[in-house]
Amino acid sequence: MGLGPMEMIIIGIIAIMLFGNRLPEVAKSVGKGFSEFKKGMHGIEEQVNSASSSAYSNSSYKSTASRPARSIEDREEASAPKFEPPPAESST
Repeated sequence: MGLGPMEMIIIGIIAIMLFGNRLPEVAKSVGKGFSEFKKGMHGIEEQVNSASSSAYSNSSYKSTASRPARSIEDREEASAPKFEPPPAESST
């Protein structure tokens, strides 16, 4: 869902009314802010990627990954405890 030409014109008119002669300064500062935001996001992505790659190169991960997986037949089936009714009390 993008902005059409009519919406852009309306936004432009409102911007001119609000900022007037300072509009180029405002646009420049908004552009710089957006640029800094993108640089920050790129830095965060690099940190996440480097952290995840170092986690995969960890020796404990390699030892668990090299273990053969157990087949479905080798696994023990989980079951709930069997219900046993309480002993019947005799009334004598």
